[in-house]
Amino acid sequence: MLLDMVQGIEAGGFIIIQDSVNYSGRRLLKSFIKAALDRAEVVHVLGFDVSEEELNDGLKGSSIQRLHFHNAYLDPLGWTEHPPFTVQQFSAEEIVNLIKQTPQSRPVTLVIDSISWVLRHLSPFAICKCLQQLKKGGAVRTVIGLLHSDLHQHGIVGSMGHLATAVIALTPGLRGHEAAAKTTRRLKSGKVMQHEDIFTIKNDLTVTVQSKPSQPGTIQAEPGELEADPAANLTFNLRLSNTERQAKEKLSLPFVFSKEKKSVLLKSGPGSGKILYEPDANDDYDQEDPDDDLDV
Repeated sequence: MLLDMVQGIEAGGFIIIQDSVNYSGRRLLKSFIKAALDRAEVVHVLGFDVSEEELNDGLKGSSIQRLHFHNAYLDPLGWTEHPPFTVQQFSAEEIVNLIKQTPQSRPVTLVIDSISWVLRHLSPFAICKCLQQLKKGGAVRTVIGLLHSDLHQHGIVGSMGHLATAVIALTPGLRGHEAAAKTTRRLKSGKVMQHEDIFTIKNDLTVTVQSKPSQPGTIQAEPGELEADPAANLTFNLRLSNTERQAKEKLSLPFVFSKEKKSVLLKSGPGSGKILYEPDANDDYDQEDPDDDLDV
């Protein structure tokens, strides 16, 4: 699923790359940018975290001419007279006007590096409203945002995740050059799909996904994600051994009759009885109209 999203097979919507201090998601963000440029798309970057030189490091070729960096790293709060881009301009109307200043006839990908910086200065409500309008406005095809999950409360991270079309949560892999990506994607039908990949990023920012997790075994879940065993600390045993399970399967239930017992109970013998009903004189029964006594 990760490789399909990077290559644009499942393009569109709002994608969050969720990283932490344990593993940075900026190289994967650059991989998304490179893949979009290789597809001849136009990429607009709202750069808050790093400079333009650092973002362009590793991005080469003529396609970089379609990469437009809006420098919010230089003066993000607008302290100078003519700042290039500030956090106060983070609204759907301002961003759309900024994109329209560069004429293009190709699909547009908007990259926010990073949403965490914007969350430090704007309310989550204003940011969610802006992103929702960008998703539905039609000015951009795909919005990709980098979110540092360990800098925010779980409620804010969850709100961003519910708004997103896909969330890619990154953790370190078992080897130094590998990483794990747990992707959660919400389809238009409402169905939620999850998939976990082990991937590496080459020097040319190409993403390579491993066919299966590296040895030994599968990826270890984080301690907070492990499910508690409700029968772990009980004073009695809720589980059956193999011998007890076999004895249970051989046990006959009291109200389940065998075929032999059913045939004996249903067989009529000399002592079987019948119920006979003889109407008396007080019974108002009409042979021609049996339902005469009913008020119908």
